[in-house]
Amino acid sequence: MTPRAMPPSPTRQRARRYGQRAETLCALVLMLKGYRVLARDFRVPSGEIDIVARRAGTVVFVEVKARAGAGGRDAITARQRRRIVRAAEAFLQRRPALAAHGIRFDVMVVDGLRLPEHIVDAWRPEA
Repeated sequence: MTPRAMPPSPTRQRARRYGQRAETLCALVLMLKGYRVLARDFRVPSGEIDIVARRAGTVVFVEVKARAGAGGRDAITARQRRRIVRAAEAFLQRRPALAAHGIRFDVMVVDGLRLPEHIVDAWRPEA
């Protein structure tokens, strides 16, 4: 017999809902700035991307941090950045028409009731 998976705790469920609302808010802000949202919650075994958007000739991979006092670019560890880059590579393999575009990695920080802080070009992939 396999053990049943425990349902997420109420605290975990609230955190998940808060994160989803933060991602929705960030997607709306990006659209108001002229970005076209291509995907949300893109997941592959090697990683995930919260929002994929395009503006002009650039594909932007956005990590959303929804925490009070999150430090923006410092809130993402080197391991997380590598996982996001691998997921971005998988996304571009599935959408070859976008491979000719430039790419960029941004961070959006949601802190309470304020508008999200958009950190453009938060990091570059390691060579």
